[in-house]
Amino acid sequence: MIDLDYLNFLENILTDNRKAKFLKVLENRTKHFTVVVEDVFQMHNASAVMRSCEVFGIQELNVIEERYGKSIDKEIAMGAQKWVDINKFDNVSNCVETLKSKGYQIIATTPHENDCLLDDFDISKPSALFFGTERDGLSEEVLQKADGFLKIPMAGFTESLNISVSAAIIIQNLTNRLRQSEIDWHLSEEEILEKRLAWSKSSIKDIKRIESRYFSEL
Repeated sequence: MIDLDYLNFLENILTDNRKAKFLKVLENRTKHFTVVVEDVFQMHNASAVMRSCEVFGIQELNVIEERYGKSIDKEIAMGAQKWVDINKFDNVSNCVETLKSKGYQIIATTPHENDCLLDDFDISKPSALFFGTERDGLSEEVLQKADGFLKIPMAGFTESLNISVSAAIIIQNLTNRLRQSEIDWHLSEEEILEKRLAWSKSSIKDIKRIESRYFSEL
């Protein structure tokens, strides 16, 4: 449970505009969809995917780092790492099992012939959208564990897009359709309080000193 007195204490330090911005953004945040990137070799692409998640309201990004253990490129993410929750996994199995236990279906994004086209994708089910490496696409393990497959319709000779471009197109399409639907896609009240607390802490300089002062006065 969130300590509401502590939250109010921190939010009183923020400007009214900052607090209003938090509430407005949180109204459009969702965990109905979550995004997974698997062993992305070029980290600026993973960072760009994070930025797309933030811009289009996806709250959680899952990163599988089985082969390439690199940190998110903060310059490309442009501050998105402050507002998007990153869950890191060291292998595919742990990631898939964790997401399935949360009620997500596993959706592999691939350019295969018989996959579901983006505009035909059923948005009603909570879905984890998997994006693969620039070199090889998704691993065979992900493809074997997937509950469904999704692709972007293309009219040219090229059969695939850069991962960051693919993610941006898919995330924008699905979140736009979600907001126009009657699906209950919003964060819960508890999740909103958690984000208000986390974002307040990340917005306050010298938060350690501020926290010490608050708790010493209790």
